[in-house]
Amino acid sequence: MDRQTFSRRKPGMIEEEKYRKYAVFVPVLTMNGAKYLLFEKRSSKLRHQPGEICFPGGKLEPGETLKKCAVRETMEELNVASGQIEVLGPGDIYISPFRLIIHSFIGELKDYKDTFSTDEVEEIIKVPLDYLRSMTPETFKSMLVTEPPEDFPYEWIPGGNQYTWTKGPRDILFYRYESWVIWGMTAQILKSCLELMEQYNLFDSMN
Repeated sequence: MDRQTFSRRKPGMIEEEKYRKYAVFVPVLTMNGAKYLLFEKRSSKLRHQPGEICFPGGKLEPGETLKKCAVRETMEELNVASGQIEVLGPGDIYISPFRLIIHSFIGELKDYKDTFSTDEVEEIIKVPLDYLRSMTPETFKSMLVTEPPEDFPYEWIPGGNQYTWTKGPRDILFYRYESWVIWGMTAQILKSCLELMEQYNLFDSMN
């Protein structure tokens, strides 16, 4: 290693090893000439986030690319073949304050017959794309605060136990369609992907 090599290095992310990495697929369906986004309602039998509405996806496995992870999880959760999934490209990365990194991929799900794995999915939800494009999500502010442990060494920092910790604002988004509520991380990913679809005219490229 030398300075020239260092100048070309790709920056890493501090404490990246402490973050869990996930990938999701944002699937667009075409039915009777209209386009829909497909969501899943997570099974009530699941240990984490039962009953939540989300995109197909899951945790990255060792040696797996993020794109392959999104495709594999979609195949498993929706009981579809790889040939039914066309990935158009990557969405933006969502970094959760709770040590999660979620990579999204936007694409088309073809010849879908409403199949899904009952082990992971309770039901599927199809929301018209035009409806989502036309609405503004409802936004609520939440505040992230620091709570040091009881044995925190206040004597090591200026101000001691009177130190003023920074509070971090966080937007919590909600999309509502009929009786369904899409919120939290999924809503953040949805908003970003809708903006990318608009920016890159992805609607026009899928017939």
